[in-house]
Amino acid sequence: MNKHFEDARYYLKRAGETATKGVKEELEPVEGRFRELTGKEAEPEPSRLEAVRADLKDLQEKAEGEAEEAIADAREKISEYRGKEETEA
Repeated sequence: MNKHFEDARYYLKRAGETATKGVKEELEPVEGRFRELTGKEAEPEPSRLEAVRADLKDLQEKAEGEAEEAIADAREKISEYRGKEETEA
């Protein structure tokens, strides 16, 4: 992928994350008032350890997918090479 598209995707992701944080911050007082009126308690935020575990799980899944793709590509290249070798002999 073109480096410019990778950069644009990165900055769009960051902009989305920043906007999400801003909206959450602006709505905190409204949510607090709503919970006060309805009697519902806020769900606890995931601990830092849980967040890190979730990130590591995502990274592991991504790495496994990339490894599987690399293995499939290598197998394909080997079979192509062996096919050429047999036709030349």
